[in-house]
Amino acid sequence: MQKSFSSQLIHTGDKLKDSVSWSKSLPIVQTSVFSFDDVESLEEVYDGKSPGYIYTRNGNPVHDALNDIMSSIEEGEAALSYSSGMGAIALSIIAQVKAGDHIIAANVLYGGSFQFIKTELARFDISVTFVDPVNEDISPYFRPNTKVVYVETISNPVMEAIDLPVLAEAAHRHGAKLIVDNSFATPVISQPLLQGADIVVYSATKYIGGHSDVTAGIVVADKENIQRIYASGLLFGPTLSPFDGWLLVRSLRTLELRIRQHSHNALKLAEYFVAHPKISAVYYPGLPSSPTHTVAKRLFHNDLFGGMLSIDLAGGERGAYELLRGLETIKFVPSLAGVATTTSYPAKTSHRSLTDEELRKANISKGLIRISVGLEDIQYIINEFDRTLAKL
Repeated sequence: MQKSFSSQLIHTGDKLKDSVSWSKSLPIVQTSVFSFDDVESLEEVYDGKSPGYIYTRNGNPVHDALNDIMSSIEEGEAALSYSSGMGAIALSIIAQVKAGDHIIAANVLYGGSFQFIKTELARFDISVTFVDPVNEDISPYFRPNTKVVYVETISNPVMEAIDLPVLAEAAHRHGAKLIVDNSFATPVISQPLLQGADIVVYSATKYIGGHSDVTAGIVVADKENIQRIYASGLLFGPTLSPFDGWLLVRSLRTLELRIRQHSHNALKLAEYFVAHPKISAVYYPGLPSSPTHTVAKRLFHNDLFGGMLSIDLAGGERGAYELLRGLETIKFVPSLAGVATTTSYPAKTSHRSLTDEELRKANISKGLIRISVGLEDIQYIINEFDRTLAKL
């Protein structure tokens, strides 16, 4: 499936208002509040009868530019931006449920999402069933009060591609909504709304930002769902700063170029690891050996499979510690998706809140290292891993 996003990414949201001239780059509207000449004008904006802004928690021109780009490339009706990925994820779920409702969620998720769904929602009498959407039919798990199915396009950290059309059909047949975290894929690789999802969420801190210098979250959906999430966001208040919104707009201009390079590098690095005797397993949907490679080939754009992969060290936990300690320019960080290649250790970072049994069910071993493959020359990356692995 061939898709091109570069023109949309470069020309959408490129000015704040019609004028005979405007700033070449998007201005930063760094204000917390907006001024009015009179009460009547304020009322017009509050009631939606006149365009305008009130308070940056309600909206800001920079947010609008960012949201326009994201809704355009995701092919959704509208978008919202927030101060973190967890803010976007939490609000997208909260807006759909009430006390007594039930959620179905994938058993392999980012640890923060897993913990929020498991423990925080339980405080409000919202129950959850964790399932394996790759290897089992989720239909038997639906209840009359199931409102949401929550998954990731590419699961973190075992990199399984999820068959979204199958899950969307099951969710809609049972009157539930499908919410998809598309952070690892981005719209360049997958557009979940076109595959049946109702709501797409992002940790924009990751590839949408892509430079390890901003923390943000984004939600894209139809107008009805966006309005519900917007109402919740006004009250919970995870407001994105205008400057961080501006950084995201800047970064989105190069998203397709970056994702192509991340993906090409990751595939070559994955192939290197497959042949290495000190690596017992490689998790990457672009490999023919991946159990979800066929799904990824069918659903992903342009034969791109993302910049994230994971490996299991033959030396287990000790081998993982030694590799992380031995790498030099490839840094060990509890995040991902920057321009430089980095590593992470899920058992002690992103998934540290999971019990040993939950880690086992998610196939997250103590020897598993997650790698965010950067934009460097690929041979440079391979050479550093090769030198370090040789010392183990």
